[in-house]
Amino acid sequence: MNQIISRRAAIGGSLATVAVTGVPRRSRAARGQPIRIGVLTDMTGTYAAITGPGSVLGAQLAIDDFAKTHPEIKVELVSADMLLKPDVALSIAGDWFDNQGVDLLTDLPMSSAAIAVGEMAKAKDKLAIFTGAASSILTGARCGPNHLHWAYDTWGIPHAIVDSAVRQGGNTWFFITADYAYGQQLEHDAASFVNAAGGKVAGSARYPFPGTTDFSSFLLSAKASGAKVIGLANGGVDAVNCVKQAAEFGIMQGGQSVVGVGLLLNDILSIGLKSAQGVRLAEPYYWDLNDGTRGFGRRFQAQSKVGAMPNSAQAGQYSAVTHYLKAVAAMGPAQAKVSGRATLAQMRKIPVEDVIYGKSIIREDGRVIHAMYLFEAKSPAQSKETWDLVQLKDTIPMERAFRPINEGGCPMIHA
Repeated sequence: MNQIISRRAAIGGSLATVAVTGVPRRSRAARGQPIRIGVLTDMTGTYAAITGPGSVLGAQLAIDDFAKTHPEIKVELVSADMLLKPDVALSIAGDWFDNQGVDLLTDLPMSSAAIAVGEMAKAKDKLAIFTGAASSILTGARCGPNHLHWAYDTWGIPHAIVDSAVRQGGNTWFFITADYAYGQQLEHDAASFVNAAGGKVAGSARYPFPGTTDFSSFLLSAKASGAKVIGLANGGVDAVNCVKQAAEFGIMQGGQSVVGVGLLLNDILSIGLKSAQGVRLAEPYYWDLNDGTRGFGRRFQAQSKVGAMPNSAQAGQYSAVTHYLKAVAAMGPAQAKVSGRATLAQMRKIPVEDVIYGKSIIREDGRVIHAMYLFEAKSPAQSKETWDLVQLKDTIPMERAFRPINEGGCPMIHA
């Protein structure tokens, strides 16, 4: 029996899952129906290049591989553009869960929308795996039994970057921050690492999101602060524009470092190595790390309409969907369609290992942990091909790469 859930209730998480005794209608209806996976993403906006069609492709490649070993299980993929609007995301998610038979919702590159959809998945006992959203609150205060956080987050990425920067003398910081949940959390987490390492935050400037394209006033404030490091607590096109404009103002040449706390591989290509060289970023995946990542990267690139290599969010779609489908095969598709919570429990029973992240662990707070890598953008002379963009500077093992489980405030974790 479907539930009607208002947008306000979804955001507040005030609805509980309805308990049903006996054999539910949903269970009977699930028999013989295909597993449906929905990729809710940004197709045209700020995050289109780092999620968007690439996230859809990552999921499709996982489904294609699954079909080779389990042709008896039918899996369908749907996708939609959430237009970077939480209300649009909730409307699509509600229709998918209630009317379109979607069992797993993935990606969602906007943290405020992911928080709300996580509550909706809980209320409807569906499953959501967030690979595009980054706020660490998703496995902290807003953790839940029906969603996982798979690729990276606002704790893991800045932790890798800040720790290295402070150790190398970058002990004063100024943040330029996208003024919404993701940017705010990214700044908060990064600033906490600066302070913990004995550094100092000299200031910050927050700009309206989305819609800002001219970052000159924010960059000039950062330059005037005298901070050794300018931390960009944003992502996508915004981060690209910030680095490009910083280079135009001669900020890096003046001795200040620019750190892309939310940068991904695609952003470095968009910036160009002439402007981006020396900029540091962290990701849990890079296509040229080893034979496994290279094999997947080349395969993804061959099927990408723009010839792109995957970043860790897009590759994370492959990793997440692959593991979800392993659980579906283990428990049977009919049972998987009945309960997202039960499917998540089955996912925890199966060892997580793939060519994307290597070995991973699904923690009780919903955080999927794996190694994190610190990269530095190459100079143009160092690059041998279009996507040869960064060099590995450090590896952070999984036990140190993400926030300790007892420090996030997840209500599902009892001290």
